[in-house]
Amino acid sequence: MLYLIPTPIGNLEDITFRALRMLKKSDLILVEDTRTSRKLLKHYDICKPLKAYHMHNEHKILPSLLERLKNQETLSLISDAGTPALSDPGFLLIRACIEANLHVECLPGPTAFVPALVISGLPIQEFIFLGFLPQKKGRKRKLSELAQEKRTLVLYESPHKLLTTLSSIQEYFNLRKIVVCREISKKFEQTLRGTAEELRTYFIKTPPKGEIVLVIEGHTKKAVPMIKKNRWTGPPKIEERHIKN
Repeated sequence: MLYLIPTPIGNLEDITFRALRMLKKSDLILVEDTRTSRKLLKHYDICKPLKAYHMHNEHKILPSLLERLKNQETLSLISDAGTPALSDPGFLLIRACIEANLHVECLPGPTAFVPALVISGLPIQEFIFLGFLPQKKGRKRKLSELAQEKRTLVLYESPHKLLTTLSSIQEYFNLRKIVVCREISKKFEQTLRGTAEELRTYFIKTPPKGEIVLVIEGHTKKAVPMIKKNRWTGPPKIEERHIKN
């Protein structure tokens, strides 16, 4: 049995009783980073063998993992934070298990884009989760394709690439509403709402840190007001919540 177990994206209390029980019964826990996962497991007094499983070794160790599963061992896969295989390693192992008729079970739990989408205030009846945008090749084509997408868009971004991404959004999406959720469920959680230009101006003055989720309004036929080029239209609305971990 392979269990896919979501782990907290910030606050260590954001984990289910079932997730803890399955981790405790595992013969082996596959982790993205042993240093990060040990902090969580130590917090809950879970002492189980760990094995690094990440994008640099997943092909190499796949046969040995399948063999252990065939020998009736219980393996659990966790990522540094959130649900495995969502913009994290896991897909290759899951597919291989299915092809080998090995049972895979995914537990419900923390995923960063869900709270960001819900709190955005944008339509959520239909949405598209993009993960991370292509770094270079195909990035412009992808943005051009999405410019006419009517559904709400959700994507992840790293702090050092946020300004570049906001510039691209401003170029391809004009004045749509954008919500930036930063450090969800952590001590300095922050939600900012505005246009790409407003948000970019804010983050130039206040460099972003931590994990970031962007939620972008879908394309509509409404008239878009004209603004002068390079003119900051006003500060974004900022919401901050200080949560004790």
